[in-house]
Amino acid sequence: MMRSLVWCLGLSQFIGWGISYYLLGAMGEAMARDLGWPRTLVHGGFALALLVMGGVSGLAGRWVDQRGGRTVMVAGSLLLCAGCLGLALGQGVAAYYAAWAVLGLAMRLTLYDAAFATLAHVAGPGARRPMAQITLLGGLASTAFWPLGHALVEALGWRGALWVYAALALCTVPLHLAIPRAAGAGHAADAPRASSAPLAAAGRDRLWAAALFAVVTTLVNFLNAGMSAHMVGLLAGLGLALPLAVGMASLRGVGQSGARLAEVLFGARLHPLGLGVFAALLLPLACLAGLWSGQALAAALVFALLYGAGNGLLTITRGTLPLVLFDHRTYGAFVGRLVAPGFLLSASAPVVYAAVMEAHGAAAALWMSVVVAALAFAASLALQLRFGTRAL
Repeated sequence: MMRSLVWCLGLSQFIGWGISYYLLGAMGEAMARDLGWPRTLVHGGFALALLVMGGVSGLAGRWVDQRGGRTVMVAGSLLLCAGCLGLALGQGVAAYYAAWAVLGLAMRLTLYDAAFATLAHVAGPGARRPMAQITLLGGLASTAFWPLGHALVEALGWRGALWVYAALALCTVPLHLAIPRAAGAGHAADAPRASSAPLAAAGRDRLWAAALFAVVTTLVNFLNAGMSAHMVGLLAGLGLALPLAVGMASLRGVGQSGARLAEVLFGARLHPLGLGVFAALLLPLACLAGLWSGQALAAALVFALLYGAGNGLLTITRGTLPLVLFDHRTYGAFVGRLVAPGFLLSASAPVVYAAVMEAHGAAAALWMSVVVAALAFAASLALQLRFGTRAL
């Protein structure tokens, strides 16, 4: 049963990320040209979606705890379809932003945080490996959907492309119906306890762990939101031709899934705390390499692959760290509250990146990325230094 569930959730993550989170990376420039809107206005829709994700995060986590992932994620699939259709059919700024608000709710009910909470209730402390496995296909979403989205826009226009995306959203409904009905609060209560106590079960330890985890998640989400919306534009702004920039940026997904596959195959002995520090270190190194993308194609390649690898591994630790730090039985609600600031701050990322790029250029946006990534690494290291010795 678990193997089938992993395949279904992995495929739903592949489709869900591709048609929502990576939508503007494929269609944003075409939307701005056709609508005659500034880039900041177009990307403001994605920012609103991230705000909605943050606003409903704790509630969505409780829904999974109480009702199970099946009901929540099927509802999310239907909302994904409605959001894509809203973008395709809407006229004017109000309708555009309303559609993005629907997509924001849909993303919180279908993407990794909902899937991780579902697996935590299905598998309890043994959910680490399934969590990593479902990210393998999800990590390829940008690799597949950025070129696919560009091709659909060329063939059908961006509104026609969104009709295709809406149809793909409906394809995730049967995938989410594969989630066991028992994956709700009652199942969570009956799940076996972890073989060792949580590293931050209560008191000041729990407070420090929650704060540092939230800081890492917030900074990584901000960086990921900016890169998801603007990685193609960043590379183009540094001097790469647009088709080459699309191809290079799409390799980010290869880096993500390659690193995740290595973790699934060889990472069982590596504690999530140590994996988080290693992954966070890759992000500033990747952004530094990216600064030379306009002078050397190899630098663009390193940027895309290394950033993808670091972000891919941090996605896994976002799911697995709470399993070792906190009580898995309240995973959905507690982690939902911790990741909410990440969605709220990352809501500003598409607009901030667009503003910095328009005012100061792509290089300035990448230097900003270096600083954000370095702070995420520092918080990951602090988490390791405080709790790492207890995991030995």
